[in-house]
Amino acid sequence: MKVQILFLSCCLSISYFVQAQTGGMRGQLFANDQPAQLANILLKGTSLGAATDSLGTFTILEIPVGSYELITSFIGFRPVVQSIQIIADSVIDIGVLTLQEDALGLQEVVVTGTMKATYVSDSPIKVEVITAKQLETYLPTAASSIVESIQLLNGVQEVLACGVCYTNSISINGLPGPYTAVLMDGTPIYGNLAAVYGLNGIPNMIIDRFEVIKGPSSTLYGSEAVAGVINIITKDPAKQPLLSVDVMGTSHLESFGNIALAPKFKKVNGYIGLNYAYINDFDDFNKDNFGDQINLDRYSLFTKWNVVRKSSKKFTLTGKYYYEDRRNGVEQFLQNRNYKKLRGNDSIYGESIYTNRAELFGTYEFDTKANLRVDYSFSHHLQDSYYGTDFYKATQNIAFANFIWNKNAGKHDLLVGLTTRYQRYDDNTVATQQADNQFIPGVFVQDEWRLGSRLTILGGTRLDHYRAHGLIVAPRLNVKYKPGTWTTLRTNFGTGFRVVNLFTEDHAFVTGQRTIEIVGNLQPERSYNGSLNVNHVFTWGESQGTIDVDGYYTYFTNKIIPDYTTPGKIVYANTAGHAETKGIGVSVSQSFTFPLGFNIGASVQHVTQTEPNEAGQLETRNIEFAPEWSGVLTANYRWKKPQLTFAYTLRLTGPMALPEVFDLDAQGNPLPTARPTRSEPFAFQNVQISKDFSRQFNLYLGIQNLFNYRQQASPLVGFNDPTTPAGFSPYFDTAYAFSPLHGREVYAGVKWNVK
Repeated sequence: MKVQILFLSCCLSISYFVQAQTGGMRGQLFANDQPAQLANILLKGTSLGAATDSLGTFTILEIPVGSYELITSFIGFRPVVQSIQIIADSVIDIGVLTLQEDALGLQEVVVTGTMKATYVSDSPIKVEVITAKQLETYLPTAASSIVESIQLLNGVQEVLACGVCYTNSISINGLPGPYTAVLMDGTPIYGNLAAVYGLNGIPNMIIDRFEVIKGPSSTLYGSEAVAGVINIITKDPAKQPLLSVDVMGTSHLESFGNIALAPKFKKVNGYIGLNYAYINDFDDFNKDNFGDQINLDRYSLFTKWNVVRKSSKKFTLTGKYYYEDRRNGVEQFLQNRNYKKLRGNDSIYGESIYTNRAELFGTYEFDTKANLRVDYSFSHHLQDSYYGTDFYKATQNIAFANFIWNKNAGKHDLLVGLTTRYQRYDDNTVATQQADNQFIPGVFVQDEWRLGSRLTILGGTRLDHYRAHGLIVAPRLNVKYKPGTWTTLRTNFGTGFRVVNLFTEDHAFVTGQRTIEIVGNLQPERSYNGSLNVNHVFTWGESQGTIDVDGYYTYFTNKIIPDYTTPGKIVYANTAGHAETKGIGVSVSQSFTFPLGFNIGASVQHVTQTEPNEAGQLETRNIEFAPEWSGVLTANYRWKKPQLTFAYTLRLTGPMALPEVFDLDAQGNPLPTARPTRSEPFAFQNVQISKDFSRQFNLYLGIQNLFNYRQQASPLVGFNDPTTPAGFSPYFDTAYAFSPLHGREVYAGVKWNVK
């Protein structure tokens, strides 16, 4: 008995001694020849890990003796997996690990598809990403806005709404701008009225990345997400330099600039930024007596603050104020800033739009064991404008809150949300006799079900209540399947809905001499969508690339499409038939081991409306301003020794249906034959060269619209009526704008960062 007790005691002592054997490790991470700050280090199969400090160093102690796999994770770079052996009572030094850039974006963190952080490669929803580095490589960041930047993606185009004030929007899969939800840090604040002008006021200086979903996403994001979602993720203040400056000028006598200050405090960090734009030049190459480009003064103040809490829970507060003075018209209206006293003049035509917009938004995570947070936003938008003699003044206020609970339960990841949205809209048109106040409550639920490492099923539904339309349901189902390590298939089935606000989304009724006709009581548009995405990662020698194929089909009922076929009139009605969008897109990305990378994509689409004619027979026609095909190519080369980066961008736009408009004869009467109702294909090519003199100082030089493409026909009709002053003819119309008229432009700029 004594022997057995002694033997057991020895075993327990040995076991305790073995278990008590621990060691440690330390190392350093570098990325792009700089310390990788806040990279994640994890020992696979354990909860042991660390984050790198400002020097890229890390230390992990009290690791049980044994063999492990060390995994590094840093946004924008490929993970490093390394085998290590922990020795008792010793801290091993693994030295310096150099991270290689993830040029394919597979390790970018995204939140848009499921409202929670996940890698691009792991998301059950296809999410495309454009990073701040890509924007700096291909575009002049001081001048570019979201509308220009987003066109680096295949299948996304700019759509012009007016040939005088050049209002624009973003089209995804051939659908107009109001069909796309635009978010800031996951919060919707750019609805309706702001979709016409507000998007141009988002400077690239504040953008960390874009996250883009093509296809209906109403289940999570509501009425405006029929074509897709663009989520603008703003920069983390903790990672910004103390001072950053980016200023540039152009051959069109334009000036643009970004200035940002990012102070660091103990319990809070943030930054304050100013973006400005100045354009005050009159060009008239098409000889229609109207300016070929918009003139404007624009100022955007932006600030973001992160509060450091003991619980490490997130609390962000972001604010932006945006002012724009936009104008265009005949030369007499613009010269010497005469527009200020000529606004509304009945003989000298011009369009003048003053926009004031204020935004406040952020996220607050509750200090509870349960994963609870609220995303919130408030916005105020005021527009004071004249279109010739027509005065249009409108205000829109939106308050939004999204209460979200997230629970990981084994194979299931549940997401439940309660949304509240209040919006107030008022204008001076006959359509709004009194202010429109809406309170829109909603609820959504989503379950991400992981059936092993290959199959994930994501299901969800949303229920919103509208005073005028009652309850609206929007379900969806997504399936992700990985038949192999490097191949991923994603399918999406769902419905979308959109409540239309005509006078906040379409200003054509005041940007020409057309009258409005609304047929019947407009009902919400409904859509039914199916899509398939195939993504394959391939290797070519030691380099990597991806092939991405998208196919989609959307069927609309109650579709509302403005009908311009009757001269002098715009007719709005729910279609008695239906509308369809269908297409396929292919993209190929390649990142070589030498410093060359490219992305090439092409899309083909068919966007139609089918409705009965006067004889009751169904007729199908193409919807205006939706290109039949498009393409994009971006390529960049880094010449390391002289620190030069060369970048090239090509955007191709295929033919599109155009409204039927008639030019005038010498007596001011419409000609018997209309202008072409189908555009010719066109291309824009840009080049940019940047030179790094140090990590803090950079010069860049570029040419936009390299081969000087201009729309051949004036975007205006009736501008040459001999019986009236220019712009005041009953036949005057601005609806033939399908391409910018901005010619070739040379620009140069400087960037300076103070650490």
